[in-house]
This record gives sequence, structure tokens and C-alpha cells, in this order.
Amino acid sequence: MIHKDNLPKTNNLTAAFIGLGAMGYPMAGHLQTSGYPTTVFNRSESKAKKWADKHNGEYALTPKKAAINKDIVFICVGNDKDVREVVLGDNGALAGMKQGAILVDHTTTSAELALELKAKCEDAGCEFIDAPVSGGQAGAENGQLTVMCGGKNAIFDTAKPIIQSFAKQIQLMGETGQGQRTKMVNQICIAGVLSGLSEALLLAQKVGLDIPQLVDTLKHGAAGSWQMENRLETMSEDKFDFGFAIDWMHKDLSICLEEAAKHQLALPLTAKVDNQYQALQQKGMGRLDTSALVKSLQTDKNTIK
Repeated sequence: MIHKDNLPKTNNLTAAFIGLGAMGYPMAGHLQTSGYPTTVFNRSESKAKKWADKHNGEYALTPKKAAINKDIVFICVGNDKDVREVVLGDNGALAGMKQGAILVDHTTTSAELALELKAKCEDAGCEFIDAPVSGGQAGAENGQLTVMCGGKNAIFDTAKPIIQSFAKQIQLMGETGQGQRTKMVNQICIAGVLSGLSEALLLAQKVGLDIPQLVDTLKHGAAGSWQMENRLETMSEDKFDFGFAIDWMHKDLSICLEEAAKHQLALPLTAKVDNQYQALQQKGMGRLDTSALVKSLQTDKNTIK
């Protein structure tokens, strides 16, 4: 556990945080309480004001105003389109950033967008790091996220102590875009684990196994995983309101499949799981968390006659 009181401060750097969703709201809060004066922007002004009141911080009415005179600007929004909207243009964050400031994008996006933002930042005399995160809403709230970065070594070294405000693991994976590609691998792994857990749960329930006892037994062996420890019991209880939604996972897996196609690579399991998530979306389940994948298997077709 990283304690905020022990975090290194880098010349009293100031920050902006763009996007106060389930992840961004607590991440920005950790920045402020860790000693980095932070100005936030959110498309819903009421949420930005609520954050500022809670954390004794400041909020701005545009991304540009939030970014003015800041040393580092963080972005955590929904998708490629959202990032472009808050970064580029006359009122985008980049229009307000000073020379030498660092833009850190925590959104899960395409690697192509990361390269695009790097070029835009270079044109503006700024620096860029793509830095998608893993750990979910709980990880953001507890300051325990994993951050996968792409960019220059020197810029990463400057940003890392600040990112430690809300992260337990921060790794530079290579040049720009490699952070996003690492996140793609992360999401593929999660999709595979949830697919296996969903089928395993069907069998466990059919043969009458005690699910809590099953988890307590298997988590210590080779089958153990975060998803098993934190989701198998709730899946068995038909509870699916634990953060990262199907809508966002479909977006992420689509990025994975598009990247794979560029390298003439087939990902059959990923494609299958993505199709299952799309089917659940069509049934109005897009806001359920990703462990609801099991619902795509809970039909009579899975019973062998």
C-alpha cells in the first residue's frame, strides 16, 4: 500500500484532471489530497463543482481553462471521440497547456489515437504519455490502480511520482502506443478468464457444488484469479452491479480486434466473447458489469440432452 504522506512531491507541480466519471472522480481526488493542486473539468458542471467542494479544489468551465498554467494534465473519458473533444479544438486542453507541460491520457483508446496525440503535443511544444489503467472503480477509489504507459523515459520519470497518487503499479511499456497495446492484452485476458468462469459456474451449479467453498478452495491453486475471488460468488447470486460495464468492455474488445486485424492476427476467443457481450447489449444489459457474461450461457441450449 502506498501512503500519500510518503509520496514524493516534484517541485509543487500543479495538475488538471479532465473527466470525472467513476474512475476520474476519485483519481483527481487522490491528486489533490497528495499535495498536487488540481483543477478539474467535467462536461456536467454540477459534478465538477461537487468535486471542488469536497476536495477544496478548483473547477473550470472548459478543458482549456482547466489546463492553463498546469504542469501536467490528466484525461480520463470514454473513448477516442471523447478524448479528441476534450483535448483538441479551441476549447480543448491542448489549447491551454503551456510549453513543456505533460498530457497523460488514462482513457482506454486505440494506439492510433495515442500517436495522433503525441504529434499534436509535439506541435504545441508539449509532451504526451498514453497511460490506460486497470483495477476498476474500486482500484481508483483505493488508489491501487495499475497504469500501463507509453512514451519517453524522461517524461515518464517526471510523471510517475504524480501518478503514484492513485496507483500501486506504474510501468513504462515502450514508445507511444505501447501503453494502449498493453491494455488491449489486459482486456483479452479478462475476457478469457470470464468466459472460463462462466462455463465453470454452470457446471458447478448443475452438480450442486457450494460456490463460496469452491472459490475458497480453487483460489489457492492454478485456477485462482482476481475475477474468481471477486466475481464468481456474485455471478452465482445473479448480481452484476460491480463497476466496469459491458458497454465499455465491448468498446475495448473492439479496439483489440481492430489492432489484431492490422497485424493479420485472428483472436477467435476474443471475437466470441465480444459477440456475446453485443447480444447482451441488445437485450438491454449493457450497463451490467462484465461478469454478466454468464447470462449469455444461461439458456436451455447449454443443457446436454
